Amino acid sequence: MFTTLALAGPAAHHWVGPWVGGGFGFFFLLIPLFWIAVIALFVGLGRRRWRRNWAMGGHPGFGGWGAARGAESTLAERFANGDIDEKEYRARLEVIRANAPQFPGQR
Repeated sequence: MFTTLALAGPAAHHWVGPWVGGGFGFFFLLIPLFWIAVIALFVGLGRRRWRRNWAMGGHPGFGGWGAARGAESTLAERFANGDIDEKEYRARLEVIRANAPQFPGQR
């Protein structure tokens, strides 16, 4: 009997909740606004990263300066194997670096 009385108390009060003139209606806007802000943040960061990669000639492994890095590493391997001497290594390295494309933010 006590359980019935304990459960009947809250049911007897007419609580309409925040959605029917309770004064808390603006809280229901916070959830969609939060998710809109999260999505906008991800889209903004993704576009920023895409623009930066595009300005540098694509993905570092596939784009413009990636080819120059690959040529330098190949040249370094040839020098390490003894295929070329130091004088030829330095001359070819200078040519590679002089002809490598320069992108914004690259020194």
